[in-house]
Amino acid sequence: MKYNENKFPENFLWGGATAANQWEGAYLEGGKGLCVADINEFKGDLPATERWNGELSSAEVKELLDSTEKYFPKRFGIDFYHTYKEDIKLLAGLGINSFRTSINWARIFPNGDDETPSEEGLAFYDRVIDELLKYHMESLITISHYELPLNICMKYNGWCSRQTIDMYVKYCRTLFERYGDRVKYWILVNQINTIDMESFNHLGILSDRVENLLEAKYQALHNELVACGRAIRIAREINPSLKVGQMSSYAVPYAHRATSKNQLTALKDGQLQYYYSDVETRGKIPAYMYRFYEDNHLNIEITEQDVEDLKNTVDFISFSYYGTRIVNEKGEGVKDEDMEKNDWGWSSDAVGLRVALNEYYDRYQLPIIVAENGMGYRETLGEDGKIHDDYRIDMLKKCIEQVKEAIHDGVEVLGYYPWGPIDIVSCSSSEMEKRYGFIYVDYDNHHNGSGQRYLKDSYEWYKRVVKSGGETLD
Repeated sequence: MKYNENKFPENFLWGGATAANQWEGAYLEGGKGLCVADINEFKGDLPATERWNGELSSAEVKELLDSTEKYFPKRFGIDFYHTYKEDIKLLAGLGINSFRTSINWARIFPNGDDETPSEEGLAFYDRVIDELLKYHMESLITISHYELPLNICMKYNGWCSRQTIDMYVKYCRTLFERYGDRVKYWILVNQINTIDMESFNHLGILSDRVENLLEAKYQALHNELVACGRAIRIAREINPSLKVGQMSSYAVPYAHRATSKNQLTALKDGQLQYYYSDVETRGKIPAYMYRFYEDNHLNIEITEQDVEDLKNTVDFISFSYYGTRIVNEKGEGVKDEDMEKNDWGWSSDAVGLRVALNEYYDRYQLPIIVAENGMGYRETLGEDGKIHDDYRIDMLKKCIEQVKEAIHDGVEVLGYYPWGPIDIVSCSSSEMEKRYGFIYVDYDNHHNGSGQRYLKDSYEWYKRVVKSGGETLD
């Protein structure tokens, strides 16, 4: 009788994950153009649970660009652009064998529609990738991670335009040709299913330039999926050994109560989350989406060439996991009052990670990477110059235990990447004080501070986890 392994594979990718827009800074250096993240405002006057990036109109974008009073933390990040050698050395001290980050599209093509890429931008990522390799860390590169050049939004209305397909494909070809000899694993689009919380950041649609915003979003998403299909084909032409993956935010809902209506609502809601991974793994638009388009009176342009492009499918699945979601029969989110929450209203559900891994593997039978996992906390240095973050250790320990359980279930898990192993600016709330890292960075929400790095207790803990291959979690 065959038994599943009850341990992490020897070649398991133990890593950490960040994004260029959240840690690089230097937003106008090195030939970089403006990207969508550069106008993510810190809204410190709002409650922590309401500091989200929302839809934007042309006038609102102009106001943000012209403002001399508003503050945009992602323009400064943690200054990784200048401190990358020191930071990578600290990350290497964890003993990890892989690291996920993104390439800022606006560093390579400052306006998106530039005829040629910026050599200065390409050279910067040469240095970063080579520095990671120096410490035996394999790169997992995200191609598009909320870094759409702002000019594409203003001139073409983001992914609504089919011209953006060509710009993205050109960008991908440039990356594959430049770094394909050193980067094996690629993620096409970060959290491709986030069309509400990070809608403008993701799709770059100006709300006043479309008549039907929902239709515009789904046309934009279709265009993006077509671009991903073309990029996959190009990657295989350039280097067949490259592994190209799909990434979603795990948001498949649980029904609030086990009634047939609630179950149906959860099923339909879940289909809208699976739509992207269904296309990118199966090579065609699922039938349920045509019903969704009909029910919502959406007219989506789908050409014969699109159908062919979508047939190019991914090599692996990846997802971010920050908790589970519960919906009632109206599709509205319902809070689980039994779960402990952080100051931003997020709650961890470790067993849900095992559920997610099993659901994805049952559906696709492809290798899976947990591309993000973590929880943000408010933290201040103690008098001893340390941060004793037992709460983070406890949360991540429970999650890693569930990854191991999923492997025992028979799920093929390639790697695990805690989000923000070094403190960076929060994606959703654009603040430094929502901290995820094993390494504390001395900046506040307005970039005040020394910028000095301090190791938290969780740093030594994760180091032990990695060294033991996941067998030592205490």
